[in-house]
Amino acid sequence: MPSYDRLTVLDEMFLHLEGEDTHMHVGGVAVFKGGPPDYEDVLDMVRSRLQLVPRFRQKLAFVPFGLGRPAWVDDPHFNLEYHVRHTALPAPGDRDKLNRLAARIMSQQLDRTKPLWEIWFAEGLAGDRFALISKTHHCLVDGVSGADIMSVILDLDREPQRSPVETWHPRPEPTADQLLIDAVRERLTSPAEVIRTIQSAATDPGGVPARVMESARAVGAFLGNSFAAPPTSLNQSIGPHRRFETVLADLNQLKRVKNAFGGTVNDVVLTVVAGGIRRLLELRGEAVDDLELRAMVPVSVRADHERGSLGNRVANMWASLPIYEPDPVERLRIVSDEMKDLKNSGQAVGAQLLTTLGEWAPPTILAQAARVVARQRAFNLVVTNVPGPQLPLYTLGREMDEVYPVLPLTDTTTLGVALLSYNGTIGFGLLGDYDTARDLEQLAEGIEKSIAELIGAIEEGVDL
Repeated sequence: MPSYDRLTVLDEMFLHLEGEDTHMHVGGVAVFKGGPPDYEDVLDMVRSRLQLVPRFRQKLAFVPFGLGRPAWVDDPHFNLEYHVRHTALPAPGDRDKLNRLAARIMSQQLDRTKPLWEIWFAEGLAGDRFALISKTHHCLVDGVSGADIMSVILDLDREPQRSPVETWHPRPEPTADQLLIDAVRERLTSPAEVIRTIQSAATDPGGVPARVMESARAVGAFLGNSFAAPPTSLNQSIGPHRRFETVLADLNQLKRVKNAFGGTVNDVVLTVVAGGIRRLLELRGEAVDDLELRAMVPVSVRADHERGSLGNRVANMWASLPIYEPDPVERLRIVSDEMKDLKNSGQAVGAQLLTTLGEWAPPTILAQAARVVARQRAFNLVVTNVPGPQLPLYTLGREMDEVYPVLPLTDTTTLGVALLSYNGTIGFGLLGDYDTARDLEQLAEGIEKSIAELIGAIEEGVDL
């Protein structure tokens, strides 16, 4: 058996989705209180944690002729200073300059010949603060496991965690011939897994029809709602460059809205995003009175015992955003009802089953499927909300004050909204295409106004 791990089907799909203008990395912008540490101290801190995340010293190895999924192998030329970079903002180091820096960093693809991550240490923020801007390829990490890795890199206490640095010796790289032989051997032996699956099903023949029907219904629920996104200015061809804006919200205020009008915090989030998009499209002169958008909402299917592991364990649901509804409270009611129906529909299970079916697809077929997915317009935008730690985190004795996640844009999606809750706040990271989302700050203002409208409705005693 080979001594390396292969990418899962979903991990490999994110490689195939990447193109000249579509960068499949996720990331985050974390802002810290206090004077910036020395760059050498940042390097030492990251170096001491790498033994907890060995994948961060591994790179991709591709099987010749595409006969197998790529593998993770140790990078014998790993250079920490390449991955942890040092920069500074020009004065006055305000939020706009930080957002521009983040946008430029997110506009550059990761080098596939090296481990697929970077951390940028940025000095020069106003108010005696600094930032760490992270970028990791989506084939390596999803949003939930990314939050876990962030917790590994950071500290729970102000006093820095001291870990002895273990000497790292990379394992020899497999040759192209070894990769090819291993891939062919795995392909030839995979039918044995089918036989074992059939034998397992035969031990409970009465349960097979019920399981098959349940799977069929789940896949049907996913496919039946996947191809109905209406045309809007949010869906145009994108270029390689990005814009980035942020919104910081009070988590308790969103919970207050949820408690007053029902639903979940995620329902409130989708509602205020819908309100922000309504305002954005109105300012663009587009009709919104009859408009209902489709949002792809990733949901984690990561089991508790998998927390902290890398790789992707996500499925998707397609949520309708009632852009047509001008009243914020009624908009929340519509979203809440929609999300209840989605959770009962089995969409996420269907998406996961389709991914599982990909285990049997040859890599060339998987690549073609990824290109088809990139070209069709199944959704207007992605909105992902990841729960983060509700306690302060530190690095080198400095407290993390704010954090904003970043998600990638696909081929015809000019806008993505990612959220991460942390220590009583929710940070909205808004990523847009540089040319087609020049008014991205209008979305940020619209989200802030939508939150204020819901809070105002509570204070006015409005009933749902």
